[in-house]
Amino acid sequence: MNRYGKLTSWLVGAWFGIALAGSAFGWFRNTEQRVGTAVAIAATTPLLLFAVWYAVSAGFRAFVFSLNPKVLTALQTWRIIGFVFLWLEAHRLLPARFAIPAGYGDILIGATASLVAWQLAEARSRNAFIAWQLLGMADLVVAVGSGTLAGLLDPQGVSMLPMTVLPLSLVPTFLVPLFFLFHVITIVQARKWRTVREQAFEGRHFGGAVS
Repeated sequence: MNRYGKLTSWLVGAWFGIALAGSAFGWFRNTEQRVGTAVAIAATTPLLLFAVWYAVSAGFRAFVFSLNPKVLTALQTWRIIGFVFLWLEAHRLLPARFAIPAGYGDILIGATASLVAWQLAEARSRNAFIAWQLLGMADLVVAVGSGTLAGLLDPQGVSMLPMTVLPLSLVPTFLVPLFFLFHVITIVQARKWRTVREQAFEGRHFGGAVS
């Protein structure tokens, strides 16, 4: 298990390094109002690699289930930096079509992450915990979708350029897919939790069968 932890830490570090280097060399810079292919590749490749690794490796699946869902959820607190999107939109540096839903959505998730981590990350609150995780995933999907469509729907409008250069380029190329993976992992974990009601049912059912 420790082997997977070290390997995963190294891979995440390498992923961040590639995103940082790519941004520094201008690989993700997009001055046109179109979908950024390089950003899309950088964001989706780690998700695909995670899915394949999880599917083929029992050891990696065991490692994923060993991660602390409270910590993974609390890390979403960083998303409160969504206020930066609103600030940039107010100064006409990001399109409102993207900045408003992405900004307020991230602020909502970031502001509630710690509370959810310490109050809902347990079997008795499983449904509420999963619902919050799904809400966080929806926020990321809306942000990506609105950012992608902003330039296509309004070619003459405010550019998404700030999201494709440092430091904000690290958001779509590293932070968004990383936070999305945290949501996926905690949902997969929570689906395995047995609620008190389910435990009581199993106790009555199997207890009666034995007697």
